[in-house]
Amino acid sequence: MRSITLNNQVQIPVIGYGVWKIEENIEECVSAALEYGYRHIDTAAAYGNEEGVGKAVRESGIPREEIFITTKLWNDDMRANKTKEAFKRSLEKLGLDYVDLYLIHWPVKDKYIDCYLEMEELYNEGLIRAIGVSNFLKHHLEPLLERCSVVPAVNQIQIHPRWTQTEYIEYLKQKNIAVEAYSPLGHGALLDNEIIKEVAERYNKTAAQVIIRWHLQRGVIVLPKTQTKERIKENIEVFDFELSDDDMNLISSLNDETCYGAHPDTFDF
Repeated sequence: MRSITLNNQVQIPVIGYGVWKIEENIEECVSAALEYGYRHIDTAAAYGNEEGVGKAVRESGIPREEIFITTKLWNDDMRANKTKEAFKRSLEKLGLDYVDLYLIHWPVKDKYIDCYLEMEELYNEGLIRAIGVSNFLKHHLEPLLERCSVVPAVNQIQIHPRWTQTEYIEYLKQKNIAVEAYSPLGHGALLDNEIIKEVAERYNKTAAQVIIRWHLQRGVIVLPKTQTKERIKENIEVFDFELSDDDMNLISSLNDETCYGAHPDTFDF
């Protein structure tokens, strides 16, 4: 698994296994991902599966320092000013001594800056190797950058061929903030897209593999999610081919700024 270096010199694998909405068979899925070569697991307090993730990691036999674990601070805990309590609860559920990346899950109005400053304290205590944000648009991020002393290492946002976020990605790179893509396959809606299927046929790859490769060639960390073991395996078999510039542009031409699910400006949870 290839890695990139975050702005604090921590290494992060470029493909992570996303576990949103995976609960009953979470241990089995994470174990399969680790067996197939994933070394980056992306969970969150709100997913309700931190315990299963932690158990699978502990029982994998893989040294802890070789696995990159992300979890996230949930909105209700931000509103209740319980950042540190929430983090310690996540750490206990995971059964780990530290997490590699801790993110603010959503930009809760009038709360996220103060919560991030508390996360800086946890970071300085050595309980978190890197801190960052999720679902932050530029107008959420700029006020935070004016106040923080630790520049976010990561911004995890929705990116896929129908919402390419090209200009914003370039802005984040200029700020030395790594970009992670969640819902990288557009909630699966793009797997039947005719243009992507045509590109996939040219490379003898699946539609998912082509989209994941498109993300990687844009310098974006990808977090595909599936509960199917075959697809878990397929989703990291993307380092043996490269998309041409024409095919990269063809996939990007699908952009129409479609947001699947909640939007950072209008979420109500």
